[in-house]
Amino acid sequence: NMQICAPRTAEDLEAMMRLAATLEGPVAIRYPRGRTGDVQRTDVRSTEVEYGKGVKLKDGEDIAVLTIGSIGNPMAEAIEEVTKGQSTKYQGGIAHYDMRWLKPLDEDILHEVGQRYKTIVTAEDGMVAGGLGSAVLEWMADHGYTPRVVRLGVKDQFVEHGSTKELYHLLKLDKEGLCE
Repeated sequence: NMQICAPRTAEDLEAMMRLAATLEGPVAIRYPRGRTGDVQRTDVRSTEVEYGKGVKLKDGEDIAVLTIGSIGNPMAEAIEEVTKGQSTKYQGGIAHYDMRWLKPLDEDILHEVGQRYKTIVTAEDGMVAGGLGSAVLEWMADHGYTPRVVRLGVKDQFVEHGSTKELYHLLKLDKEGLCE
């Protein structure tokens, strides 16, 4: 069975590589293009990487955001941006989960999210079709949950060449695009 994970930070990448060496069968680690983000912010610091387990980075009541890989860093900044101030429509806050593993999915997190939230946003810096968002939709349907799921990522379209920063901006996967 193929196992698939994606690190959000350089710390996570190192831990995933160590863990992968101990696992049976093939393991795919989706390396981030460009840099992993060396600066650790206190609210999104890495925790120990466990097989098949994600981590809740931030609690909230209005929306659950599920990310995988390095897009979790600009997403954390976007969540902070849209929830700051008194005039925000997200007074209850936005929860943020770093899934870490696409295969196997963290079913504990998915049950928590399915029970608590009517709206889920998934974000990945890969193809939306067949990615995290699709896996979450399938899992929710198979387990009787009926949230609204908004999938952010690369649509089925030609993406030109450029730096990571340029492409994230073009695809609206940078902080500004995610805020939108």
